[in-house]
Amino acid sequence: MSDTPPAPPTTRIRTTPRTRLTAVIVACALFMQNLDSTMIATALPTMAEAFGYDPVRMNVALTSYLLSLAVFIPASGWIADRYGARNVFRAAIVVFTLGSILCGRSQSLEFLIFARILQGIGGAMMVPVGRLLLLRTAAKTELVAAMAWLTTPALLGPVLGPPIGGFIVTYLDWRWTFNINIPIGVLGFVLVTMFIEDVREPPRGAFDVRGLILSGTALAGVMFGLETLGRGITPPGVSEGMIATGLIAGVLYAWHARRHPAPLLDFTLMRLPCFGVAFTAMMLFRTGIGAIPFLLPLMLQVGFGKSAIESGLITFASSAGALLMKPAAQTALRMFGFRNTLVWNGLFSGIMLATCAAFRPTWPAAAIYAILLVGGFLRSLQFTAYNTLAYGDVPRARMSSATSLYTAGQQLAATIGVSAGAVSLELARVFSGHVEAEPADFSVAWLVVGGLTLAAAPVALLMPRTAGDDLTGRQTAPKAGE
Repeated sequence: MSDTPPAPPTTRIRTTPRTRLTAVIVACALFMQNLDSTMIATALPTMAEAFGYDPVRMNVALTSYLLSLAVFIPASGWIADRYGARNVFRAAIVVFTLGSILCGRSQSLEFLIFARILQGIGGAMMVPVGRLLLLRTAAKTELVAAMAWLTTPALLGPVLGPPIGGFIVTYLDWRWTFNINIPIGVLGFVLVTMFIEDVREPPRGAFDVRGLILSGTALAGVMFGLETLGRGITPPGVSEGMIATGLIAGVLYAWHARRHPAPLLDFTLMRLPCFGVAFTAMMLFRTGIGAIPFLLPLMLQVGFGKSAIESGLITFASSAGALLMKPAAQTALRMFGFRNTLVWNGLFSGIMLATCAAFRPTWPAAAIYAILLVGGFLRSLQFTAYNTLAYGDVPRARMSSATSLYTAGQQLAATIGVSAGAVSLELARVFSGHVEAEPADFSVAWLVVGGLTLAAAPVALLMPRTAGDDLTGRQTAPKAGE
């Protein structure tokens, strides 16, 4: 007779119609934000020509939005508790849509910057507060399925944005990259009003103004510095100065947070086993994955000489993989558990990302599609697992603080990823003596970001084997003799 213990029994969990509807509405709003952030990058050269500026200078339209996000994300949790998550989410959609309208009617770079900052304020509230709405609506056992809906737009937006933006600026007017948000925003406002209930918790204390200044300066300094350093937009001294300023502000904020009874970014959440491990591993994983929207289109167009349309069609393969994962996430986590999934799926994800280093112009398109498709599937499963497990042991009263900290970490990790990819690509180009980046230089960059992704997998070993079983209905097999 075999001594192998029986597989743990599982309980199939069904999500309620209310949870599914809330997840779809929130996911659509987040998809709008993610799509907008990537479409504008494609439209920048055309916008620069319309305004009469150098395309490099037009990058301020990207960084102004990024800085606005960084400054206001820490305040999102407290504001949601004070005024109600539904009210804040609905207001965020209005602000983001209004910013889009103003962007589409900009006649000068200065006005565009103002409108992008307004968009950023809406986006800073929309992402964490939307997640908070879902967390407070869904039962604990529904979180895996609910989070799968939120993971999909986060992965689809950066991939779909460039080809859609390219189509708009080629066949329409660049202003439609912003005008396309108007009907989505109006529909989102109506759906939130009709179908989402208001949920709120009393704020833990008075609003932390000093914390907002310090945390905003820290995030904005580091993110802006890394963004410009990786892309070569400003002189290195300016980027390095911004990073140094951000790090100093971060140290001051950490000192402040230890003494404040209700800090905006509450680092004591890291003491919660599931949140601490999931947050740490997510930061490493997202750093590697965050480089994909930057490296893949650039490699296909600059390194392989493909057109923007051809590049967009190829990069779409990873989106298809993410879509295929959504119905499989809960089944996979119920069968294998969070710990095993995060370790093994994390390793395979890193390997698939590093495999992109072998891509060459002579490769059959089918082979590239297959690797990107499988990689997108694995990455989407990994993000769903992180985003669910992180909130598995967070008390309801601290859920708003958790969403603020987690979202700020996601934004920072994605920025670090772009910078890591850009810097490693540039160093490889310089050391190889190439005038422009060639396929071999991109290989170095893919290996670097693949290594960052792989580093996340061992972190999952710090969690117990039964971590998150209560989220999936997975029951632990009885020990021998019981």
